[in-house]
Amino acid sequence: MTLVEFLTDPHVWASFLALSAMEIVLGIDNVVFISVMVQRLPPEQQLTARRIGLMLALVFRVIMLGFLTWFIHMTTPIFTVGEYDFSWRDLILLAGGLFLLVKGTREIHEGIEGSGGENGSGPIAASMTAAVVQIAVIDLVFSVDSIITAVGMADHIEVMVAAVVVAIAVMYVASGPVAAFIERHPTTKMLALSFLLLIGAALVADAFHFHIPRGYIYFAMAFSAGVEFINVLASKKRRTIEGENDSPKPPPEA
Repeated sequence: MTLVEFLTDPHVWASFLALSAMEIVLGIDNVVFISVMVQRLPPEQQLTARRIGLMLALVFRVIMLGFLTWFIHMTTPIFTVGEYDFSWRDLILLAGGLFLLVKGTREIHEGIEGSGGENGSGPIAASMTAAVVQIAVIDLVFSVDSIITAVGMADHIEVMVAAVVVAIAVMYVASGPVAAFIERHPTTKMLALSFLLLIGAALVADAFHFHIPRGYIYFAMAFSAGVEFINVLASKKRRTIEGENDSPKPPPEA
């Protein structure tokens, strides 16, 4: 197939659009995680950490696509425990799921107990290196599902790479507003951490071949986010009314 035939093939464009949309949806998990991870960094480092995190996500996905033939064999069982056959993909998903469960639980505990410095001053304060390493680990886990989806939806590696690049670009644009919203509304951070626990549980279930349809997970996340958004609006409205009531009243006219 020549370049002109490739670029004018409607099937190629259809697979590109469908795969781009799917990659963007799958990237929601990554955006939420990165937004939570950069919260503990000083404001001047947060943008840099987000950029590095998303760049790593792109690099991991492109590298995996470059080794596509080898990557496909990651689903081949390497050992069996009881009735479960484990492949390299299962082990990566299991490790990533456990990481998210532990990380989410610790962050929720620290947020409730107040045992750490939110602005980078405390024994558990995050550093740029620590944040980037954690983002890289979870980027690798999310890349596995992303590339497996790409393999199943497109036949040309060029289409897969283009869709991944588009998805990362959308994630880059979205990560800033999401992180800013979480910072402005502290209650949404607990919701985001709860999402991490939900995603972690789903990854562990996938590792044991108990697949939870992603549509259910994303619907639960969207519904919860919608409820929280309504709560934020109601809280903002309530503060506005209280501010108007507390403002000094003009003296009555004689």
